[in-house]
Amino acid sequence: MDTNLVICIGFGLMLFLCALRVPIGLAMGAAGMVGFGLLTGFTPAFKLVSHSVITTFSDYTMGLIPLFVLMGAVVVASGISASMFRAAQAWFGGFRGGLATATIAACGGFAAICGSSAATAATMTRIGLPEMRGYGYSDRLATGVIAAGGTLGILIPPSIALAIYGLITQQSIGLLFMAAIVPGLFAVLFYMLTVRIWIWRRPQDAPTGQPTPLRERVSSLSKLSPMLLLIILVIGGIYGGLFTPTEAGAIGAAGAIVISFAMGSFSGKRLVEALIESVHTGAAIITILAGALLFGYFLTITQTPQKISTLLMEANLGAYGTLAVILLVMLLLGCIMDATAVVLLTVPIVYPIITQLGFDPIWFGVVVTMTVEIGMISPPFGLNVFVIKGLSRQTDIWEIYKGVTPFILADILRIVLVCAFPALVMFLPNLMK
Repeated sequence: MDTNLVICIGFGLMLFLCALRVPIGLAMGAAGMVGFGLLTGFTPAFKLVSHSVITTFSDYTMGLIPLFVLMGAVVVASGISASMFRAAQAWFGGFRGGLATATIAACGGFAAICGSSAATAATMTRIGLPEMRGYGYSDRLATGVIAAGGTLGILIPPSIALAIYGLITQQSIGLLFMAAIVPGLFAVLFYMLTVRIWIWRRPQDAPTGQPTPLRERVSSLSKLSPMLLLIILVIGGIYGGLFTPTEAGAIGAAGAIVISFAMGSFSGKRLVEALIESVHTGAAIITILAGALLFGYFLTITQTPQKISTLLMEANLGAYGTLAVILLVMLLLGCIMDATAVVLLTVPIVYPIITQLGFDPIWFGVVVTMTVEIGMISPPFGLNVFVIKGLSRQTDIWEIYKGVTPFILADILRIVLVCAFPALVMFLPNLMK
């Protein structure tokens, strides 16, 4: 059968299955198996399925994913996220719009532990949205802040998306985590500036808060210090070569459990809930990985990456023109697909192109993560938007989309800045080399 026809069948089948709401991992796996079978026969294709699944689930390095997920689940179940919000509220809540700014800060702190955008958005919806509504914040600002703040979970290390990028491109996860620190801080800063500009133009959307005494502000940080030390240990251990990322995930998960019990904010029942949640989430991610691996074999045998590379090179768009096209495609896919699935689907195709154009793969990993995180809040299917809508059914979804629009513009500006000045990403990793 003609290879180009098989490529169309493979991608068409995947999109059709996604339209039927088949989980993306199963959709990619089925499309990859069918496409591979049409070219080589279905007996080798079925053997490939068993080999792919066994290889994925038995890979030692894949253990870091459920371990980091467990770490985040424990933090959510223990209620430490509420302490983070209270601390941020104490420090930022004393001026107009301070509670919105505090939500951004709390999202950043929670992202440094959780690593999941959806979990960050869900947690802050439960904690921050009732608080902001109680103080008279508009739904548009309150939900926009939470949706945008939730995207920090995919960027600020330890980031599951960056870990997956490192696994499929064979790049150092430690360097990727280091590279994401400055862009992550810029994301928090840009979101806070966006809140300030919003309030300057629409002061009626946010009231003036009550200042908190310095003693209470300092006291609010004491509850967070054990978990912050754990994060420093996990990330610092990876940077310093003391242990592998998988070992870091194990230390982080075990440390989070011990700290939660020691702080008296945990119980056996909550631990079981966290374990169940981490199994569900981890299994979903690893299923996507297995499906992406199958689809990757299909792409390899059809030489799809080489064909796309030739097409882009012949277009004579230049290095940054080609990069812009790639990021635009990722952005559009991020609007309709899970961020992890976008990374797994597109990176194997575009990675050879990026390296051929001379871009640093560590830098590109951060740019990819920043791009797909915009899809988490972009119409028509921004995941964080639906998470907030699901937890706050009385909120108009169009109000949420209007609320996130200024933050999307801030994200685009941040990506342009990082593309114009790659040293913002590479400064810290270069210190490690």
